[in-house]
Amino acid sequence: MSITTAVPRPKRRGVSRWLRQRAGGLAPFIVLLVLVLIFSILAPSTFLTGTNLRNIFAQVSVLAVAATGVTMILLLGEIDLSIASVATLTGVVATMLFEGTTIPLGAGTIVLQVPMAFAVLFAWLLAVILGVANGVVSTRIGLPTFIVTLAMMQIADGMALFFTKGSIKYNIPPILKTLGSGYALPGGLFGDGIPIIIIVAVVVLAIGHLVLTRTRFGRYIYMSGGNREAAELSGINTKLIVSAVFAIAGLLSGFAGMLNVGRLGSAQAYGLTDMLLDAIAAVVLGGTSLFGGIGGIINTVVGLLIFGVIGNGLNLVQVDIYLKPWVRGLVLLAALIINVYAMRLRSLSVDDDSA
Repeated sequence: MSITTAVPRPKRRGVSRWLRQRAGGLAPFIVLLVLVLIFSILAPSTFLTGTNLRNIFAQVSVLAVAATGVTMILLLGEIDLSIASVATLTGVVATMLFEGTTIPLGAGTIVLQVPMAFAVLFAWLLAVILGVANGVVSTRIGLPTFIVTLAMMQIADGMALFFTKGSIKYNIPPILKTLGSGYALPGGLFGDGIPIIIIVAVVVLAIGHLVLTRTRFGRYIYMSGGNREAAELSGINTKLIVSAVFAIAGLLSGFAGMLNVGRLGSAQAYGLTDMLLDAIAAVVLGGTSLFGGIGGIINTVVGLLIFGVIGNGLNLVQVDIYLKPWVRGLVLLAALIINVYAMRLRSLSVDDDSA
């Protein structure tokens, strides 16, 4: 008597299954293509021109630098509410140290004015210190990052307002003017050239991508965000990883704040009020999960382009200024809903594979 053993059939790898597995990454890209198509039809003579594309990239460049840090924070499953405030404070401190500021001292005052390089580096160091403080207080004391960074947001806002007394500072360091408003490679498709701020944003995004995909530190970020307990059992010092990521977020927020000062040509205490929500929205729009472990810089790039195309396209089609926030909110909400359903399809595909 012979005994036959049933051999399980290999699972079919059809197109639908492939699409479900990659739905989280494809959905934002499809949303971007649809938006480009819509605005190309509504504004055919202006939207796809080299000058307008340059404007879109330049408009999201400052946000891209900050969003690189936000991406790492969200991959950990954490949140940083202080990025915009730290960015504002960094720009203010760099400008005031370069311009010269009066400090009360006993019965008199002293005027503090330092060379440009020191002003920029000191302000940048301050941003890193504030980022480290966020991570250390959260990991060592055990406070949720939402609460810690909310407090840091108030601290940074208060310091910026105290230093400026509500005034606008225009004497900004020349190096920030060059980075924020200068041009490189004049001529060609982009007319006057490529804004240096775009090149800076591309470099920052590229470095962030390499760190997340090609280094052990990047793998530890994904592991810590995907399953913190399992990462700790594997021997990963998750507290150190969290502190390091918050330090990087502070560094990039400070850099974004100084780039914004250079782009606008002024520093003030309320210069970046929208950066926080815009950065988080752009990262999430690209498909990075708020719960950690899923996403990356490529997703963030797509989210940034969605953000830029929406803002630029609404300007080109001359949507009423009072309706623009409403229309923009509806489009962003629709894009987020599509992303959520795409993530659910991906989860169902993973569950089918493990069944």
